[in-house]
Amino acid sequence: MKKVTAEAISWNESTSETNNSMVTEFIFLGLSDSQGLQTFLFMLFFVFYGGIVFGNLLIVITVVSDSHLHSPMYFLLANLSLIDLSLSSVTAPKMITDFFSQRKVISFKGCLVQIFLLHFFGGSEMVILIAMGFDRYIAICKPLHYTTIMCGNACVGIMAVAWGIGFLHSVSQLAFAVHLPFCGPNEVDSFYCDLPRVIKLACTDTYRLDIMVIANSGVLTVCSFVLLIISYTIILMTIQHRPLDKSSKALSTLTAHITVVLLFFGPCVFIYAWPFPIKSLDKFLAVFYSVITPLLNPIIYTLRNKDMKTAIRQLRKWDAHSSVKF
Repeated sequence: MKKVTAEAISWNESTSETNNSMVTEFIFLGLSDSQGLQTFLFMLFFVFYGGIVFGNLLIVITVVSDSHLHSPMYFLLANLSLIDLSLSSVTAPKMITDFFSQRKVISFKGCLVQIFLLHFFGGSEMVILIAMGFDRYIAICKPLHYTTIMCGNACVGIMAVAWGIGFLHSVSQLAFAVHLPFCGPNEVDSFYCDLPRVIKLACTDTYRLDIMVIANSGVLTVCSFVLLIISYTIILMTIQHRPLDKSSKALSTLTAHITVVLLFFGPCVFIYAWPFPIKSLDKFLAVFYSVITPLLNPIIYTLRNKDMKTAIRQLRKWDAHSSVKF
């Protein structure tokens, strides 16, 4: 009798372990259940994503094609645009196509890929924004040493560090989720997979994992944000002691940088570092982080930067001249 009982317990444990890996897909609840609203959102975000692709590619092409923009600041800006485009492309196309799907489904592996790419590009963008802040600090506070410090090798090294840190950060995040047991609920109350939302669906106590996510993504986000705010404060204090004609251009460029930093880090702080999540803001912040910010960044940098506007005009003239000649 004891032997039979032991075998039954062993079989139940085996069955339980098998059931823990039964979830093979996740279902997104999306932004709305209303068909009419989903049609409107499809048109809206289709236009937004088109603007993201056009605006960020325009910056990259302009920087590459205009020799006057071959400087560290614009090199970093072009890479920021590539990352913004990539970050948005991880979630936006899937969200747009899902507006006409009855079941908004993503496979388990596809969900892990989204988590990996989101944190890969997000971590890389944090490093680039810090590098852009450092670039402005050297240019304004130590102008005589600028060409020595921000040389070509330094820029390539910065990009290598950005991609490296993005990869390490993403792998560390994925390690939290890849071995979690998922045996029951598989509905993600969003339009894409992200670690804080997926962890909640695991069939285990996730309190420690939540703390680890905050300690990883949250601390990285907050520390980077604080570091940037301190550096920009020092730069602004330096600009105040300069003549108005010399400080106006630096202030215009700096304003664009600060605006982009606030747009990127604002949602990140609430998503990954805020210990008391506000459900009513979750989807809004997710949309802002993955769609609105990548759309606004190229607009901010082109409208606030005279060199970029001049280069874009030259690019348009060259394109028009080439069309006529052809």
